[in-house]
Amino acid sequence: MPRQNGQRRDPVRTREAILVAAQDEFSRKGLSGGRVDAIARRSRANKRMIYHYFGDKQGLYLAVLERVYERLRGSERTLELTDLPPEAAITRLIEFNFDYCREHPELISLLNTENLHRARYLRQSKKVRKMHSPFVRMIGDILKRGVAKGLFRSGLDPVELYVSIASLSYFYFSNNWTLSEIFGRQLGTDAACRRRKRHHVETILNAIRA
Repeated sequence: MPRQNGQRRDPVRTREAILVAAQDEFSRKGLSGGRVDAIARRSRANKRMIYHYFGDKQGLYLAVLERVYERLRGSERTLELTDLPPEAAITRLIEFNFDYCREHPELISLLNTENLHRARYLRQSKKVRKMHSPFVRMIGDILKRGVAKGLFRSGLDPVELYVSIASLSYFYFSNNWTLSEIFGRQLGTDAACRRRKRHHVETILNAIRA
C-alpha cells in the first residue's frame, strides 16, 4: 500500500510494528483498557490497516498473546536441553524460566489479563497448543533419562513439573511489589533474585530426585 512519501509500505514490518505497540498497550492497560487509537499512533499505522491485518481489537489481542508465547517457546528451544545431563537440563530450564519472567514483565501482565478472562481468547488459538506439545515431550524425555540413571524418581508428569517450575517464577514476579512491602525486603534487587533463583533450583530438584 502506498505511503504519503511515495514509498511502499512493508507489510511484514507494519504488522510487527502494530504487534509491538499493541503488546505494550495491552500489557499496561489490559484488553478493556487498551485503545486501538493509541496502538495506531505508536505503530504509525492507521486504524484501517490494523483492522485489515487483525480483524478487530480482540483479534489483535489474540495475536499479541500468540506472539509472546512464540517468543517464549523460541527462546526455550535455544537452550538445547536434550544435549545436557538430566539434572543440568532441569536446572537450566528453571534458571531460564526465572530470568525470562524477570526480563519480560509484559508476559506476566498479559497472562494476568488473560486469566481474568478465563483464557477466553487463548482458547481460540490452535497455534499456542501446538507450540507446547513438543516442549512437553522434551521434558518427558529428560525425566526418562534421569530415571534411567537413577537420578529422578519414577512417575513424574512433565506437565505437572513444568507448571511447578513456571508457577514459582510467575508468582514471585507477579507479586513482587506486594511481597516486598509485606516482608520489608526489596525482592526485586539483583541479589534477591539470585538468591530466589537458587532456591527455585533447589526446591524443584529436591522434589524430583530419587
